[in-house]
Amino acid sequence: MAVSIGIDELLERVRAGYERVGAREAYEAGRAGEAVLVDIRYAALRERDGLIPGALVVERNELEWRLDPRGSHRLPEATGHGLRAIVICNEGYASTLAAESLHRLGLHRATDLVDGFQAWRAAGLPVVAAPV
Repeated sequence: MAVSIGIDELLERVRAGYERVGAREAYEAGRAGEAVLVDIRYAALRERDGLIPGALVVERNELEWRLDPRGSHRLPEATGHGLRAIVICNEGYASTLAAESLHRLGLHRATDLVDGFQAWRAAGLPVVAAPV
């Protein structure tokens, strides 16, 4: 019989498998071209809070299809399995599970932003209004 775990334990286990990044590190990596920032927040949150300049907006339900370097629906930025993708959700929970899913696809450098977009904004990093 399988043992059940709660979401908090699942997040802890997943996060133990890779190094997450803080807002300033994500900003610097994106600015230097060392990583692709991937915003998976849903439209209402992007409209409410704004966008990270230069980040790819990929709905969570499309993430694997868009970043799989071997997939027919991949984005041009999905150049190979060595891609460093920093996944950003609103508060850093959904992005953890998304990064783990990318690891399963072989994107071994995928990670996520600790505390998500809210940490980015709290750090005073650039945000632009979402187009209306």
